[in-house]
Amino acid sequence: MSVKFSDSVKYIGVDDTTIDLFESQYVVPEGVSYNSYVILDDKVALMDTVDKRGMEQWEKNLTAALDGRAVDYLIIQHLEPDHAGSIARLVELYPEVTLVGNAKTFQMLPQFFDLPLEGHTLTVKEGDTLSLGSHTLTFVMAPMVHWPEVMITYESSEKILFSADGFGKFGALSLTENEDWACEARRYYFNIVGKYGIPVQTLLKKAAGLDIATICPLHGPILTENLGYYLDLYNTWSSYEPESKGILIAYASIHGNTGKAAEKLAEILRSKGAEKVVVSDLAREDMAEVIEDAFRYDRMIVAAASYDGGVFPCMQDFLHHLQSKAYQNRKVGIVENGSWGPTAARTMKAILEPMKNITIVDPVVTIKSTLKESDIPNLEALADAML
Repeated sequence: MSVKFSDSVKYIGVDDTTIDLFESQYVVPEGVSYNSYVILDDKVALMDTVDKRGMEQWEKNLTAALDGRAVDYLIIQHLEPDHAGSIARLVELYPEVTLVGNAKTFQMLPQFFDLPLEGHTLTVKEGDTLSLGSHTLTFVMAPMVHWPEVMITYESSEKILFSADGFGKFGALSLTENEDWACEARRYYFNIVGKYGIPVQTLLKKAAGLDIATICPLHGPILTENLGYYLDLYNTWSSYEPESKGILIAYASIHGNTGKAAEKLAEILRSKGAEKVVVSDLAREDMAEVIEDAFRYDRMIVAAASYDGGVFPCMQDFLHHLQSKAYQNRKVGIVENGSWGPTAARTMKAILEPMKNITIVDPVVTIKSTLKESDIPNLEALADAML
């Protein structure tokens, strides 16, 4: 698709509308974009390549933008295959190109490609600059956002921040032009970058010293207006602070009885004035979206059936995902179900308690097989404790 930008900086990325799972785990019903940019000056700099899935169209876009010129520099901000997958093809097309990266970039590059690198690399470090003519690139290291070799690049004449995976979102540009940014950017952030809040905070402090007019991520739309909105959200997300007041009820139900208890609890919470209550069935809903909501809201209730002396597997999977993404600073309630020897609560507690600043509230509610009228006071008490 055609993306309007500037006279000297061209968008040459591609949409992938046929991919089913991004990174083989995240559903992307509206696809994803692989973003790549070229800066045309006395020297030509290419900002990253694209996934092999989009290489053919990307090559056409690149050739059209160059209009007979060659690529002098390839800036490698991130080596993950969805951005670096076409590096070998670029070197084949322009064998005199200089690959620009940091020390970790060139340590890792041979793991992906067997390329003739001697005499064709430029190793940069924090604060180094590269003049293209009227455009000057400044390199900013961003290790573990979310790979160790990641760096971002600031172009000073047009005040552009090429932000690697930062500020990216799911969704092909051609299919999401008028959609809200935050929803799929939030799901993208917490599931892919979420573990690395401290490195993101470090990067945001560096970005605060730059005069930024445009943010060019490697996925999703180019951001040109109200940049404070995006920066503020990233600050909230990477600080592990809640974005909104609300309660997520995530449940794992075998035969539907735990689900009925979760829905009844949601009804009670709403009747007591809870700002927002979201109920999610872990066995059926997109796990990545439920994880997004767990980080979005300030409270969570987990409700699960006991299973094989532990907890129903989709709940265990969910909690381990939260653990791996550094879930913290939340109030959590627990509901368990068990027909003869309930074990779900202790299993969920064992996963939750080591997490940072997690407050597990009383009472822990135990249901035996089906929700009964005698269980309602305990659900009422839990609701009160969560409000």
